[in-house]
Amino acid sequence: MQAATMDPAEEPPSMLWGLDPMFSAHARLYVRDILQMTESIQVPGNDTYRNTSIYFYNLHPIYKVDVLGTVVYQREREDFFCYGVDDGTGVINCLCWKKDLFKEEDPTTWGKHSDGAHGSFNLVAEMKKLRQAHQSRCRLEIGELLRVRGPVKTSRQQREIMASTYYKVNDPVMAVQIEWMMEVHELYRRCYDKPFQLQPTATGDSAISSLSKATNIIKDFLKQNSVTRFRPYDVLDLLQPLISSQPKAASAAQEPVAGPSACQQLRQLLKEVLKILQDEGVVYRKVKSQDEVYNATEQDKDLLIAVKDIIREDSKREKYAEKGCHILHILSAARHRYSLNLSKAALELVLKSLECNSDIVSTRDNYYTMF
Repeated sequence: MQAATMDPAEEPPSMLWGLDPMFSAHARLYVRDILQMTESIQVPGNDTYRNTSIYFYNLHPIYKVDVLGTVVYQREREDFFCYGVDDGTGVINCLCWKKDLFKEEDPTTWGKHSDGAHGSFNLVAEMKKLRQAHQSRCRLEIGELLRVRGPVKTSRQQREIMASTYYKVNDPVMAVQIEWMMEVHELYRRCYDKPFQLQPTATGDSAISSLSKATNIIKDFLKQNSVTRFRPYDVLDLLQPLISSQPKAASAAQEPVAGPSACQQLRQLLKEVLKILQDEGVVYRKVKSQDEVYNATEQDKDLLIAVKDIIREDSKREKYAEKGCHILHILSAARHRYSLNLSKAALELVLKSLECNSDIVSTRDNYYTMF
């Protein structure tokens, strides 16, 4: 493959890469994305000195990955194994170096160190067992499940993983693979698919900071107290410290400047927080009326039951039996049966909660069915 490179003007400066948590972690990316990542111009790879290449996914600097997949081809050389690993999105070559335990040794060389009374620790036998166990975990056949971690390199126009750790995974009932797919999907949603951005450092961003703090305060309150429904005045006092702690705009030497009162600032802050929470799906209004009542999405048991019933009933229909129900179909049915005001963001949180509880399973992106 021809390695794609990024315009140097678009790359984050290399001195800032360490600010991204993904830079120092083994990124659990799909093989498809590993093969399509753009290579850095600032720190290109060098096969001569085995320097590690740096790649970018959504501007996140990446040089080492963590992959779980099925072995689809394998070759063995004197010093290494070469495995082709398929995770369902693509196949990548993994170069796995043999450890010292693979080297043939004459067990008799240990004999003089293993003499002892009858029944004592037998070093020769234990070393043989250790070598056999190690070889069984590292020598894989086609069709077996392999987990491999290590830096990514492009060698001879082919992208591959230089394994620092690799081993066979025993997964007879696919529990490990299901858990892996759910974790990777969540990592993409929360981290990988959000471009790397530096936090604002200007002092004029205090309003953004206050809004972020206020949003987290309301989220923590809803979660810790298992709140199902609330009205704005129920949570208004929680934000009072944020308004009280803001610096005064006018000093004694200046004339007071007309502006909103503390009460008005508090109400405006809460209004903005509620809008953010609705956009994120954390809360929603089941019925829009003069009585402003908000429902906490993940605590609304009736909503979770309604969505689960929709998926259970419709998954039995021939139209949805194979692929499952699409999220837009579920949203339409939930709005018809439960609440016209249910947002897609709120439904996504409900589906995530049901999936984490193993009530439903996603058959593919945005398709769901019953277990």
